[in-house]
Amino acid sequence: MLAWTHPACLSHDTGPDHPEQPARVQVVVDALQHECPGLEWREAPAARRGDLCRVHTAELVDQVLAPVVCGVQHIDAETLVSPGSARAAVHAAGAGIAAVDAVMAGPDRIAFCAVRPPGHHATADTPMGFCLLNNIAVAAAYARDQHGLERIAIVDFDVHHGNGTQAIFREDPAVAYFSTHQSGLFPHTGHSRERGVGNLHNVLLPPGSGGFRFRNTWADSLLPLLDDFRPQLLLVSAGFDAPLADPLADLMLDTEDFAWLTTELLAIALRHSQGRLVSMLEGGYNLDALAECAVAHVKALGG
Repeated sequence: MLAWTHPACLSHDTGPDHPEQPARVQVVVDALQHECPGLEWREAPAARRGDLCRVHTAELVDQVLAPVVCGVQHIDAETLVSPGSARAAVHAAGAGIAAVDAVMAGPDRIAFCAVRPPGHHATADTPMGFCLLNNIAVAAAYARDQHGLERIAIVDFDVHHGNGTQAIFREDPAVAYFSTHQSGLFPHTGHSRERGVGNLHNVLLPPGSGGFRFRNTWADSLLPLLDDFRPQLLLVSAGFDAPLADPLADLMLDTEDFAWLTTELLAIALRHSQGRLVSMLEGGYNLDALAECAVAHVKALGG
């Protein structure tokens, strides 16, 4: 199994006390290197401008890549950039592209990208919600255009809805989006009535939902739809901010819930996409819970 990261992901400085901090990637990489010694680590390349512009406007790309001379600057109240942010962002997006190429070529069919900043809130023209570039969307559009895939599935189990990913692909039948997320949280999107061209599948979970409801929602509603879609490639927005310990949400999942869903996703990938699956880190803001859940996820991906 392959894993991508890059030292630049640590250079995206969000200032003191910001929940999306460099330590997030460091604890994940450290935990995986200790608990999953069989991973083959690779250094993420930088995404090319043309790959970014498949899903983002030129204006957004210019904004994200504009040099920051010193200090931390606000894009909005919660989304910040610093001198190292542009480099971090292009390597985070490049990890997904490299992982797609690798799993399509084989022999390895599964990859995990331990990168930041996260991506699933960034829309075509607006960075937001800690996200600068939409890493998973860049990877999906690359797989569609460069590998000629006609059915790409994005599964998003972050506690926050991936509004950017949904908006980018809402009129693209080649990409189907499947998400559970907590109701009442930023970005206040992802209602079941949001269907796109029949390719969007959202289920809101009320605050306080635990593993029983989470598993039943996926088993009864979303996994059958995903199975029916028969994806040729499965991409995962792996957010680990739904555990009870996470400070930004109010769900009550544990590591075994993430391991269970990962096992189910792997089974679908084995049925329909020759096992091809790329997972990319999104949220997760309690460092201990983040590390534990990432390890559970990657161990389940290893079968």
